[in-house]
Amino acid sequence: MVNLAVGFCRLLRSLGLKVPTTATLNFAEALGVVGIEDRSAVYWAGRATLVRRGEDREIYDRAFAVYWEHQVGLFGGPPEEQDPATVLLDSDDADTDQESEGEEPEQDTEVVRFSVTEVLTEKDFSQCSAEELEELTRLMAQLRFTTHPRRTRRQVPAKTKAGRPDLRRTVQWALRHQGEPLRMATTEPSNRPRRLVLLLDVSGSMEAYARALIRFVHAAVVARSRVEAFAMGTRLTRITRQLSDRDPDAAIAKATPEVKDWAGGTRLGEDLRNFNDQWGIRGMARGAVVVILSDGWDRGDATELSEQMERLHRVTHELIWVNPLKATEGYAPLAAGMAAALPHLDRFVAGNNFSSVEELAMILAQGPNYA
Repeated sequence: MVNLAVGFCRLLRSLGLKVPTTATLNFAEALGVVGIEDRSAVYWAGRATLVRRGEDREIYDRAFAVYWEHQVGLFGGPPEEQDPATVLLDSDDADTDQESEGEEPEQDTEVVRFSVTEVLTEKDFSQCSAEELEELTRLMAQLRFTTHPRRTRRQVPAKTKAGRPDLRRTVQWALRHQGEPLRMATTEPSNRPRRLVLLLDVSGSMEAYARALIRFVHAAVVARSRVEAFAMGTRLTRITRQLSDRDPDAAIAKATPEVKDWAGGTRLGEDLRNFNDQWGIRGMARGAVVVILSDGWDRGDATELSEQMERLHRVTHELIWVNPLKATEGYAPLAAGMAAALPHLDRFVAGNNFSSVEELAMILAQGPNYA
């Protein structure tokens, strides 16, 4: 089946059609579903996977008649016999430079390469091995952790004429030209990145995801300033200092002993009340971007969680909840904790694999208007 598909695609390429390898594989897969007995099914399988432009339909029809229906004279003669081809799947990590000694292969081999990294970025964190988590740590370190800026009262020289007049600089420039004020200097408010606060749920229900998400939190802490990190379980633990080590393994080794309730229970409402009372309302969360990474399962009072989320939302610039379970097919926020928190959120996103946390990094950089 695959050899027939590859031979037909080679004929199309010889006639000038652009048929990428992915289209060849799609056509071969389609033939495996519809079979080759029904010529109409084969025709439409090829039309759907191989023809991209309307002007290519005539060439496709003629090639189909020659290759599949054995009609002659449509291209000035019968088609040349095509040697059978072999399709091999190869990883980009394999050594492709080594060639077997001796005779050259009699058949043409079409190698389809795939990227192990691309597969890993879509793999759920709960299914990753220790080696894969190490690779994900390397990928997370390459993310850009920025937050949209906020204006401050501090004035800086403006690059344009718009802004507040700067008389001091204007006079300084005038003195360089015998007192003639040739230019008007202006100032504008400076921009400063907003503080980023990350609250990671390390309870038992989050254990499979927390081991990967703490690496994401570490990457954010070491990537930029004005980042705070907390672990939430039956108590709230500040782990910013422990995660400031640039070596991820050393940082996590320092942070883990500090979190006494790792893989224990969850009291999200009580943890958020402690955060609001000790740090958040006092200034850490004011005008900041706060990200809560949790599945929403809570043993505490849902009413208290709702009240503390409302308090937190009033002072933050943006409040984001990252729930790895959101990517599950058919998921609905029915857990009491998640249902109580949802009305007070600016964003509710998934966090089950690298692609989702990469999307989160883009959201943090683009701000509330990111879509």
